[in-house]
Amino acid sequence: MTASAPPDIPRPGPPPAGPPGLLHRLGRWCARHARRVIVVWLLVLVAAFAADRAWGGGYEDEFSLPGTSAQRGADLLEEHGSDLEGVGAQIVLRADDGLAAHRTALDAATAGLGRLPGVLTVSGPLSTPGAVSADGRTGYATVRFAGNPATFDRSYLAGVDRAVAGLRAERVSVDYGGPLGQLARPAAADGRSEAIGLVTAVVVLLFGFGSVAAAGLPLVTAVAGLAGGVAVLGLVAAAVTFGATAPTLATMMGLGVGLDYALFLTTRHRGLLASGAGPEEAAGRTLATSGRAVLVAAATVALALAGLYASGVSFIGGLGAAAGIAVLVAALASLTLTPALLGLAGGRVDRWSVRRPVAESEGHDDTWHRWAATVGRRPWLFLTAGLLVLGVLAVPAAPLRLGHIDAGAGPRDYTERRAYDLISAGFGAGTNGPLTVVVALDGTGADPDPVAATVRTALSRTPDVASVTGPAATPDGGLLTATVVPRHGPGDASTTALVHRLEDQVLPRALEGTGAHGHVTGTTAVQIAFRDTLVERLPWVVGVVVGAAFVLLLCVFRSLLVALKAAVLNLLSIGAAYGVVVAVFQWGWGGSLFGVTEPVPVESFVPTMMFAIVFGLSMDYEIFLLSRIREVWLETGDNDASVAGGLAATARVITCAAIVMTSVFLAFLLSTNVVIKMMALGLGVSVVIDATLVRLLLVPATMYLFGRANWWLPRPLDRILPRLDPEGPELTRRPESMAVRGPETVS
Repeated sequence: MTASAPPDIPRPGPPPAGPPGLLHRLGRWCARHARRVIVVWLLVLVAAFAADRAWGGGYEDEFSLPGTSAQRGADLLEEHGSDLEGVGAQIVLRADDGLAAHRTALDAATAGLGRLPGVLTVSGPLSTPGAVSADGRTGYATVRFAGNPATFDRSYLAGVDRAVAGLRAERVSVDYGGPLGQLARPAAADGRSEAIGLVTAVVVLLFGFGSVAAAGLPLVTAVAGLAGGVAVLGLVAAAVTFGATAPTLATMMGLGVGLDYALFLTTRHRGLLASGAGPEEAAGRTLATSGRAVLVAAATVALALAGLYASGVSFIGGLGAAAGIAVLVAALASLTLTPALLGLAGGRVDRWSVRRPVAESEGHDDTWHRWAATVGRRPWLFLTAGLLVLGVLAVPAAPLRLGHIDAGAGPRDYTERRAYDLISAGFGAGTNGPLTVVVALDGTGADPDPVAATVRTALSRTPDVASVTGPAATPDGGLLTATVVPRHGPGDASTTALVHRLEDQVLPRALEGTGAHGHVTGTTAVQIAFRDTLVERLPWVVGVVVGAAFVLLLCVFRSLLVALKAAVLNLLSIGAAYGVVVAVFQWGWGGSLFGVTEPVPVESFVPTMMFAIVFGLSMDYEIFLLSRIREVWLETGDNDASVAGGLAATARVITCAAIVMTSVFLAFLLSTNVVIKMMALGLGVSVVIDATLVRLLLVPATMYLFGRANWWLPRPLDRILPRLDPEGPELTRRPESMAVRGPETVS
């Protein structure tokens, strides 16, 4: 089967007959009252920032895993007032002449730490069995806090520093591990990444469109939308708990899509000005056409992010909500502030040109029309080539290993990394991730002593267990608690297997016949339970996100194959992005180029987050392209002409938008947080794939092959589906001569 070459494409005709739609009227009004809209935006931003500073909340990684053994164990510790309740953090000490020589300073430091607010207990190294290394030079104090110290204000560290000042005065090295070490991390330099993204955007837009004014308008809109999104997020954070990475994720998403949306609208506006429309009418028609695509794109991204709540983990759902807030505010800025700025610029939007200003395709014989004709002559060849490249990129994703990236993967100048390395060298890597075993005796009538002896024996004989402390009864006698130190580090696959072995085999057998129940908890066990929960729920996330996006596209484009093709191609591009992340971080291919010193597992929540975000962003470019293809189809009824015209009309803007968004994402590779690096690389790669392989090869090739069947929708389905078109029925009504009765293809 051979597709015919696409013919010439006329420019979009006049607006449809009938009264202007909602978006058309909004665009004209904003352009006509430009100064009023700009002043309102400035006032709203000032008010939002002031409110955020006065009432905004903070960000913390708070996990709640109802129904898991790890969560039940943590709840039991809190209910029974165990010494192991709260959040523990280690303060690691090293003295070349031995810690025993500094007993007085150690006692003073222990007492000082115990007086800090929020501290429940402090266990000094010399008074805790096993807390000093065999050579006597390395030891650790364990401090248990009522809350997570990683979420405390950084000023809290001043009190900790004062408490250990005497040790440092005696040349004892002091480093903070665990959540206290996370608090001590240098402040994230996200502003540098944002600046790089914006500078790159300026260069790309100037080169792509040739006009300072045309390049500056999308930047102003994107920055305003980002500022508003961050302020709104801070206000929502006062009532909802968001993870510590939420602001960074929201910044990445808000800045990226904000630039895309504003750029898409500005490009269409300039094309309409060039065709003779006045500034106000051009703004109205821009929102009536491209503004509709922006609405659909933003709704699709928001739906994909909302689908993260299907994971059943509030932490993940909260991150999705944070990014969704940024996307929606960016879309609002694009649909109101962009037409206002364009109206203010009037017919001078191309002033201060650095080269001949250009907008959309300038004729039927340009590069993109010729490329479309090339794909149309051999669609099977280009489809096969594109799928082959995606398949090769996706191959590394097969052995994907999820885990938690511990402090051992952090920069070597971080105090938590130094603490981790000292513990590993002095006690073994497993000491960085001890497990807490909880045995509930309430209501069993079991004698605690025999149960404790049996449990201790069973734990000690378990492979990959380095040491066992306890079990000991809580003050009320309702629990037995023991500390198990794995032989390997918390991120090692053998430690994950050990936790499962203890929960599924060792504890049930040891407690058989006693009526008691055992649980494994602690930071490492909670992280493993978190990973297991996400793996179990990922199919639900995929189903909800893909299903919601499919239905939305079906309602908007009124085409079964277009919606199905978009979903399938986006799934393939996500697989390719997963493959790149696994190759770089898990396999270590080129990881050193991104500041990752050794191979690490893929953080447990990254695949789930990436799926929702990448699926949403992939739909952005798909919707931009399909919207223009559909416009030409409604005008001509010619499938080949529609594909060529849509590709040519959006080529420049999508290419520039993709370069800008990729630079925004990849700039966050400068982050010292390995998880942020993973997300940045995965998102950046996905944008490149979508803007090249998917848009230039797979979409046109499949649409040529399907021919008029692209626009087929069964009549029963057409009757029951709502028509999601803010411009009213005139943009979706086709002449009867163009109606597709059933699947057909181009011969």
